[in-house]
Amino acid sequence: MLRLDHLLVGQVAPLGQTLSGIAKAPVAGPLRLTPTGFEGDAQADARVHGGPDKAVHHYPFEHYELWRAELGARPALAAPGGFGENLSTRGLDETQVAIGDVFRLGSAVIEVSQGRQPCWKLNLRLDVPDMAQKVQSTGRTGWYYRVLEPGLVAPGDRFELQDRRSPDWTIHRLWRTLYVDTLNREELAAMAALEHLPESWRKYARRRLETRRVEDWSARLGG
Repeated sequence: MLRLDHLLVGQVAPLGQTLSGIAKAPVAGPLRLTPTGFEGDAQADARVHGGPDKAVHHYPFEHYELWRAELGARPALAAPGGFGENLSTRGLDETQVAIGDVFRLGSAVIEVSQGRQPCWKLNLRLDVPDMAQKVQSTGRTGWYYRVLEPGLVAPGDRFELQDRRSPDWTIHRLWRTLYVDTLNREELAAMAALEHLPESWRKYARRRLETRRVEDWSARLGG
């Protein structure tokens, strides 16, 4: 049975020459989960972080071991919270979870909404100049949830799978469509029709089908 190993939140704080809420720390007790995230959690730039379709970020703790093997020991890799995640678990990754998966967690109900599109603040957080690019190219992105029913969530709560609305569309498949097999018309058409995916992501697919061109991610990845 999958359980929530760590529940993490953070406030906006300096990160290099900017501000960010990426540094999260574990809490010992329950927190209220609202439609826009956990009470006590904050984002510095609401234009690109947070909101209903990115209310909660989940990052598999298994990835940390892989990152340490590749990058060496780094402070942000010593404990959960290095990637700005709210939920840390073992036993669930991008190849298993799919868009539209619905979980009960504590007294809240959450739905997988999208993968994470890593940004340049990860470069500063991990002190690796191309960390965002590494996260994107490996597919170790984590994912986001929208909140279907607010409630209380605590460390140790079980993830209870309630529904799988589009089980074929794993986070890994979505990642592959966006960043690997980028102009596959069949996959793009299926992605554009995926009703559980936010409209902003479906637009990527429609635009590629129309233009036969892939977006320039350099500003997001490099700052």
